Amino acid sequence: MKKMMIALSAGAMALSLAACGGKGDDKLGSDVKAAADNRADSLEAQADNLEDQAKAERKSASQQADAIDDADVNAAAMSDGEKAALINGSDKLR
Repeated sequence: MKKMMIALSAGAMALSLAACGGKGDDKLGSDVKAAADNRADSLEAQADNLEDQAKAERKSASQQADAIDDADVNAAAMSDGEKAALINGSDKLR
């Protein structure tokens, strides 16, 4: 009977230590999760910024295309360099 009581006591002590962690891994796990959340938030902010830039680029290109159409540009008279500058956005129709 005495051996059983010792075994039960030892089991209860081991269980209580296991339940509370006891190794500091809870804080480490929380720190890892918090750091990952911060990195994810930063990536989402970058994605939002890139999305805004993409919208602005599309709007600018649409306005440039309308300006070219409205000006009735003679594309056949333009050099390849002038066309390329309009296409890649390094030049605007004046």
